[in-house]
Amino acid sequence: MDIGTITLFMGLAIILLMMLGVPLVFVTGSVAVVTLMLTFGPNALPLIASRIYSTIDNYALIAVPMFVLMALILEKSGVAHDLYDAMHLWSGKLSGGVALQTMIAAMIMATMTGIVGGEIMLLGAVALPQMMRLNYDRKLAIGTICAGGALGTMLPPSLVLIIYGLTTSVSIGDLFLAAVGPGLLLAFLYLGYIYIRCRLNPSLGPIPESSDHLDASEKKRLLLGLLLPVLVGASVLGSIYTGIASVSEAAGVGVAGAMLCAAVRGRLTIRLMQDVLQQTMKVCGTVLWLTFGAAALIGVYGLIGGTRFVGEMMQGLPFSPLGIIFIMMLIIFVLGMVMDWIGICLLTMPIFVPIVDQLGFDPVWFGVLFCLNVQIAYLTPPFGPAAFFLKSVAPPDVELQEIFAAMLPFIALQMVGLMVLLFYPPLALWLVG
Repeated sequence: MDIGTITLFMGLAIILLMMLGVPLVFVTGSVAVVTLMLTFGPNALPLIASRIYSTIDNYALIAVPMFVLMALILEKSGVAHDLYDAMHLWSGKLSGGVALQTMIAAMIMATMTGIVGGEIMLLGAVALPQMMRLNYDRKLAIGTICAGGALGTMLPPSLVLIIYGLTTSVSIGDLFLAAVGPGLLLAFLYLGYIYIRCRLNPSLGPIPESSDHLDASEKKRLLLGLLLPVLVGASVLGSIYTGIASVSEAAGVGVAGAMLCAAVRGRLTIRLMQDVLQQTMKVCGTVLWLTFGAAALIGVYGLIGGTRFVGEMMQGLPFSPLGIIFIMMLIIFVLGMVMDWIGICLLTMPIFVPIVDQLGFDPVWFGVLFCLNVQIAYLTPPFGPAAFFLKSVAPPDVELQEIFAAMLPFIALQMVGLMVLLFYPPLALWLVG
């Protein structure tokens, strides 16, 4: 059987199993085992174990549980909640000020946590009722929270960038540097959109009045209380960018700093640590099992010549190199509608990145492109995790259809950011250089 036929059968098997509701890890693992046995026989099964071991035998993997733990400690200890309160109180007499401050708070929280789900749920629980109480336009409020929360995929320490770097052997520190420019571009596009809409139609974002009863000294006290967590985020990223610490070491520093923040607030308890450790184990367990299945599938597919087949097929397309990159982005976009980003990264990047390298493009730039595409996937129906995260904490009258409709303008802004980065790579690479 030729490699093209095998590729077709493997693709159909994956689609069928996913439609039947089989978890992705079992889909990829079972297809890998069956394919290997049909092509090489049962004696080749130890190759899968070898492939899995070589994938997870990576020191940089320590960064994943460390950053997850740091994020959960900051969230559960109330640091992120206090951050939003302080930002809101400084919104002042500005039309749309609460929405703008919510977006800024989302940016800061993204640099402290990098976990999208927790950030959207936190903003949904804290900011959405506040904006609705202030008679903000519902769609503007919902879109602001979902788009702002999704910034955690772009701004370091993004788990998307970490998994991409581990999967493709690309420097995570370089990825963090490269994501700063595009991440800030998206954030400013969001801020500009909110400001312009509220200036053109002030009824969309009425001027807040809740901060009138607080004097400047009280506002200053609230902001000073947030100095320590901001310093934690700055020390983590600064130690990476300056080369003082590796990503894994900086993640450990972040955990220590997060625990210090919780202790200063009097919230570092045994119960809190039990909760965050259990949640960290669940998140990392999911990531590792997905890694096992994807490593087995990609290993088997590469063993039978599939990686070379896809590379030759992509390079043989009647398109320019940039056109091939655009096709890759389109494939990732379509997959993002129905599949989790971890599965997409683990399944496609080992195939795409060598092609990107052969075409003469920088894998760091491509990684940021992938990361931005993942952010679009977070908002795009029917999968759109951001919508489901927000729905879980939103008032009962907020329907999924309304959430998806509210995200459409922000999806368009994300598309603009993707096109800018696609045609202007220095946006990502100037800081790395």
